[in-house]
Amino acid sequence: MTDPEFMDRADALLKAVEACCDRINDETDADVDNQRVGGMVTLTFSNGSQIVINQQKPLHEIWLATKSGGYHYRWVDGQWRDTKGQGEFFSALSSNASLQAGQALQFAA
Repeated sequence: MTDPEFMDRADALLKAVEACCDRINDETDADVDNQRVGGMVTLTFSNGSQIVINQQKPLHEIWLATKSGGYHYRWVDGQWRDTKGQGEFFSALSSNASLQAGQALQFAA
């Protein structure tokens, strides 16, 4: 993958996360605050916990930092897949965000 291809895909992922936060805030009482600065989005939950998603351009990876740990994702076969075989990005984000928010939250591309 070239750098421009990575940046396009990574930007689409961050935009999808932002759109999901807007939808979640409209449809639930979860109150997920999202703030984007460059290639990083920080989600802040009502209990003060955070999830940070950021682009790692030199590695062509997306990093996800949650209370349960840190995860790295690469674009493989049309999805952002965990580099250690732990699954797909949006599934992991949904699970971790649900735990941190104390209610079921769904993120998708």
